[in-house]
Order: sequence, then structure tokens, then C-alpha cells
Amino acid sequence: MFKNYFKSAWRHLRKDRQFSILNLAGLSLGLACVFLIYLWVSDEWNVDKFHKNGDRLYHVMQNYPTADGVMTIVHTPDLLAKSMAEELPGIEQAVVVSPPDEDEPLQGILSEKENGAGANGSNNMGSSIKASEMYVTHNFFDVFSFPLLVGNKDQVLSGKYNVLLSDALAMKLFHTTENLIGRQVVWNRGTGDEGVMNGTYVVSGIFKASPVNSSMQFDLLFPNDLYFAQQVTAGVVGWQSSSPSTYLLLKPGVDPKQFDARCRNFIRDKFKGNPDQQKSAGTLFIQRFADQYLHSRYEDGKIAGGRIEYVKLFSLIACINFMNLSTAKASDRMKEVGVRKCIGASRRSLILQYLGESMMMASLSLVFAALLVWGSLPAFRQITGKDLALHFEFGILIVALGVTILTGLIAGSYPALYLSGFRPVKVLKGQLQTSTGESWARKGLVVFQFSLSIVLIVSVLVVYKQMTLIQTRNLGYSKDQLIHFSNDGNLPQNLTAFLSEARNLPGVAAASDMEGDMIGTHSSGGGISWPGKTDRIEFDGMYVDGNFIATMGLKLATGRPFSGNEHLDSSEVLFNETAIAMMKLKDPLGKTVTLWGKTAAIVGVLKDFNYESLYKKVGPFFLRYRKGAENVIVKIHAGAEKQTLAWLGALYQKYNPGLPFEYRFLDEDFRALYASEQRVAVLSRYFAGIAILLSCLGLYGLAAFTAQKRRKEIGIRKVVGASAGNIALLLSTDFLKWVSLSVGIAFPVAWWALNHWLDGFAYRIQIGVGVFVVAGVSVLGITLATISFQAIKAALANPVKALRSE
Repeated sequence: MFKNYFKSAWRHLRKDRQFSILNLAGLSLGLACVFLIYLWVSDEWNVDKFHKNGDRLYHVMQNYPTADGVMTIVHTPDLLAKSMAEELPGIEQAVVVSPPDEDEPLQGILSEKENGAGANGSNNMGSSIKASEMYVTHNFFDVFSFPLLVGNKDQVLSGKYNVLLSDALAMKLFHTTENLIGRQVVWNRGTGDEGVMNGTYVVSGIFKASPVNSSMQFDLLFPNDLYFAQQVTAGVVGWQSSSPSTYLLLKPGVDPKQFDARCRNFIRDKFKGNPDQQKSAGTLFIQRFADQYLHSRYEDGKIAGGRIEYVKLFSLIACINFMNLSTAKASDRMKEVGVRKCIGASRRSLILQYLGESMMMASLSLVFAALLVWGSLPAFRQITGKDLALHFEFGILIVALGVTILTGLIAGSYPALYLSGFRPVKVLKGQLQTSTGESWARKGLVVFQFSLSIVLIVSVLVVYKQMTLIQTRNLGYSKDQLIHFSNDGNLPQNLTAFLSEARNLPGVAAASDMEGDMIGTHSSGGGISWPGKTDRIEFDGMYVDGNFIATMGLKLATGRPFSGNEHLDSSEVLFNETAIAMMKLKDPLGKTVTLWGKTAAIVGVLKDFNYESLYKKVGPFFLRYRKGAENVIVKIHAGAEKQTLAWLGALYQKYNPGLPFEYRFLDEDFRALYASEQRVAVLSRYFAGIAILLSCLGLYGLAAFTAQKRRKEIGIRKVVGASAGNIALLLSTDFLKWVSLSVGIAFPVAWWALNHWLDGFAYRIQIGVGVFVVAGVSVLGITLATISFQAIKAALANPVKALRSE
């Protein structure tokens, strides 16, 4: 019996080659899209999900009241973790990670120490390598599931000058992971706040390098006691400071919502008796650590999205694939159903036959889809920036078979369940007509598919315009022709000489050093006081040298830049216009402020400039003078970049022999801020094209089906004098009506969805009529091109063939 079903299905597919090829092509392309998006979505969804206690692991965050609403930060006071663990019930472990996670981990230079050489004993140093560090408390490995390969987890972080290396770093530095306990290494973090941690450390353990699906990426771990001591020395430890990240492992059975409510005013309670400080203090809340990667954007203190928006978008696209071609020809088999039932076929056998045909088509499509995925993966990896691979693992196989079976069942359900129930006498007498529901189902699918295509077309246009705005917006400084690199190795001790020589190189316009960068990595905190202060303000800021303003091309609203004295201490400060306005300072020049216990005079006011992503408005910002910050930034002349970079590289090697000259252009960093948006823009273009292609395949099949169903009507019209043009216009108008309905549905949906996306940017475009006109005209043109072949073919057909008796 099953052999006969297979033969019948194969004969039907071969007999109707046109629709079989359309079905196969559309379904294969749709399945390929589903599997590609599944790989991407699965990779995104699994970030940070590998931690054993992930369901109880939470990140403590702060909300601060500001003039513009509520600001959310990931930093917390150094004292918070220990105090919460002691005072709040329900906490099993509290972990401190310093410094808080950044988009790009901070780096220093790790060197193998040989023959008892000291930190500065470069002649006796072994190989050196750049690495990223974190400072963690002793219970880090109890909470986070990073495997400790060598060492006792209860002791590896007990010594203040212990260090743990990743297995990957150990292999690079020592070419082995064995017998390294007790070996000495030298850490050089440059100058600045972290420079006090330069010195010799003892290897106490080896851990497995962070997996790619971890948001924490680090090469070596130091005890947090080291970082805490540095903060104490700097005088920034207190309940008003915000430096590390605090993570909590709640006890089993603890309700996160109830705990969240209990910890909300934990910091404010530390200021009882001081209403002003209590009012300006932050409130706490917890977020599940595994959710942070996808839900990272906050508005007014509440989660407002993040990468989860892109996961939802592509999951929706994955659900839209070929659904209507299998029903387009189904009613042509009515007479076949009647004949089969007359000779004794049961409804059950007909259901099995039609579902078998559909499953055969879906299975063939799966094979072609796998080939399409395999062929397109290299390009897809490049677009997404992810190392995706098509492994035939259990999970992927289950998804592939599940999607294929579900698609086959959905596609075959109409002929299997609907046509098999016809009474054979009515079918054979021609008394059974295509139902209105069937017609609306096919046309509804076409409307749905074209609506999605139109939404994607509008999205492509809007995303392109927004990305253009971001790339061309005046940031308040010139980001072009600026390179930056780390002030590391032997450079910190000779930075003044290096910068002086660099400024004299042909092709170099200016050179400076700075703390952090111009894309969001900088100091922050609320420990700033000024005359007349009433509210706490969370400031961002940088420590820079006297040439920074000229190097960056920043503009002054009033006052002067730093005096330029190479021996000047940090007694001068500049604020931006937003800071002065929020501080409510009139005539700010010359006024004295206190920054974390140190006084400084305001010597100038900077015009506002964007110092982080355009998702955020310009906030209160300051520049403080300090020599020897962690990064060097150089402005080079256009047209001679290659030679200038070669000269800079040679100069770098003069001071850091053997270390590679690794630099980045600032405009590249700026583009990297919007890597997700750029990938969405590229992927949207591809998926918009695929959605349009799938819609056109469905429309083409529906046009062929309609022309075939109306062949007698067309023949009669031609006999009574209708021209080929009239017939083509008649058929085309019918389809344009449904596509126009798609336009009417898609435009409001696209306007709402894209405005919601654009609201995440502090600086955004306004969606004009132009994008909708372009999208509408494009879709109508595509529709006419798709159906014109079938319409003209039907109009030119010989009416005699259509009207003769069957």
C-alpha cells in the first residue's frame, strides 16, 4: 500500500512539473532561511546560559534619579557585596568583579619572569603577550561555571599577589599548561589608576578560557583585594562611589521579586539622618545574569529592549515561509478524489496519500535547504560576525526534522482533510465548486506575505537612513584620521619623550594621551561637589593631557584649555555645557569643585560633544588633567596614512622592542558601536529579498492557477470580442487589488514598529512619506512583473482549446 502511495505521489509531482518546481524552490528557500536564522537565534539565546546556577545568579544594578528621568548603571559601591551578604537574608554568595564589564576588556602586558628579574628587569624577561584582566573575589568559581583546570578553588585567590591564567594564555606564554603553579609573571598595566597594580605575581591556578557564548571575556584573574586596596588609596571607597559589579547567588527557593523589593533602598538606608544624600542615592534592583545579554537597554529605569529585539525580528522572519503553493492546485484534484472514492478508496487512505505527497515534497526541500545552508554559511558568518557552523547534532536534527514534518503536515492538511471529505457523486457531476474559504485562504496568504515584504522593504530604507545619520552626524569633534593604541610596555616611563617625537613626525598633526576612549569607556560617578550643590549628579569624565582638546578638535564655549604645563597637577578641570547647566552654576570660571576628595578649579567650559553612542543624549561630562593616561591618541594627515603609520610603528618599536604596534582608527570604533544595527541592515536586505521572492513564487503560482480556473471564461470573453490587452488587464487588476490591500496593512505596521526601534536612539531620523512611496511603487512593480507572464499567456491562448468539451 505504501509503495502505491509513493508511486502515486511521485507521478503527480512529475505530471505537474511547473507547480512541483515552484513548491520545491519556495519551500527549500524558506527552510534554508529558517535554519540559518535558527543558528543565529540559538547562538544569541545561549549566551551566558551555561552557568550551573544560572537560574539563581543575579546582577545588582542601580537606578539614579536625574533631571531627564532615571539613569541605570551596572556599577555599584565597593562595599555593597559584603554588606548585602551580611545584612540581607536569602543570599548564598556575593561576588565582586572589578572593573565592571566593558564592551572591550581592558588590556595590559603579561611577561614571563626569568632568573628572578624584577618588574622592570626587561633584560631578564621572557616572552610577553597582551591580555585582558578581571579582579574577582575568592568565591568567583563557586558562582560562575568557568572550569578551574589546575589549583584549589578555595585557595587560588587567597593571596593578594596571586594570578590565574587561562589555558589559552598559558599556552601562548609558556607553551604548556603543566607545572606552572608557583611560576612568576610580570604584569604591566601602564600608568594611571591601574598602574599601581604593576608588578610581579605568582601563578596560582589555570582556568579554561571563556567560551564564545560568554559575555565575560578575560585572560587572567587577580584577587579583588588588590583592586579594592587601590580604590582605598585613591579615596573613592564609599557608599557614594560606583566602581565594581556585584553579583548575587540567591539561595534555592528565594523569590527574586520579593528579594528585589527588599534590596531596593539598601543604599539609601545607609544615609539615614542625611536627607539630601538619601534623596540623591541610587536604588537597587536585580536582573538575572543570563538575561542581560539580550535585555541590556534601559529607559527611565526599566528594561526597554536590547538584542532581544533582533532575536524576535529574525524569529518572526523564520516563521514566514512557503505556505500557499500546495493549496493553489489542490482543488484541481477534486475529480481524482471522486474517482478514487468511487472505486473504493477510503478517506483514511486518501488522507495518508496526500500527507505522504506533502511530506515527500518537504523532505526533498530539506535536502536542498541543507545544501543552501551549507553553501551560504561562509557569507552568513561574515555578515553576523559569529562563528556559526552546521553541526549535525541532536538539537539541530530535531529542529530540522520537526520543522520539515510540521511544514509537510501544514502544507498537506488542506487536500488531506478537506478534499478527502467530498461526496464523489457531486464531484464527478461538477456540482462542487471551489469554496469561498479556500479562495480567501490562498489570497490571504498572498496578502500576508506581501505585507511582510513591504514591512521589510520599508525597514531596509529606514535603517539605511538612520545608519547614514549616525555616520555623518557632527559629534562635536572630528573622528576622522585619529588612531589610538595602548600606553603599555616601556612606553609609560617614556611617554613624554614618545609624544614629543611623534608630534615631530611628518604626517602627524597632533598627539595626546587619554583615559578610556570616545565611545563610552570612561570614568563615572557622583562624588563631585560644587558651591550650591543640592542634587546628586552622575558625571562621566576623562583624565587627559594638555594636548587632548587640540588633538580631538573639541570646542570651548568659554574659558581656556589646560595651561599646557607638563608638570601641572590635576588642579584644573573643564566641564561641558550640559554639566554646567545641571550644576546651575552661573559664571563658572574660577569656581572650585571637589572631585572625590580633591579640589580643582574650573578653567573652561566645553561645548557639548558625543562621548559615547548616539543611543544616549549628551550628559554631564568633565575633563581632568593628568599625565600618562592609559591610551595614546594621534591625529594624522590625510593622504599619507601608510607612511605615517609606518613611522609611528618604528617609533613604537624604539620604546617597546618586540611588542607589536596594534592600533585602531577611531572611526572604526565608532562603526563597531553599531555593529548589531549594521548586521540587521544587511540581513534585512537579504531577508527582504527572500521574502519578496517567496511572495512572488506564491503570486506566480496563484496567477497560473487563476488563469487555469478561468480559462473558459477567458475563452468566452475572447469569442465575444475582448482583446488580449483587456484580458491581461482583467487578470492583473484582480491581483493588484490584493497587493494594494497588503500595502494598506503593511504601512501602519511598519510605521509603528520602526518608530519604536528609532525611539531607542537619542538622535534619530523622522520617517517621511518618501520611504512608503518607494516601497509601494517597488512592490506594485514587482507584482506586475510577476503576474504579467501568466496574464499575457492566458490572454493569447486559443479560445477553442478552452471551450471544447473535456
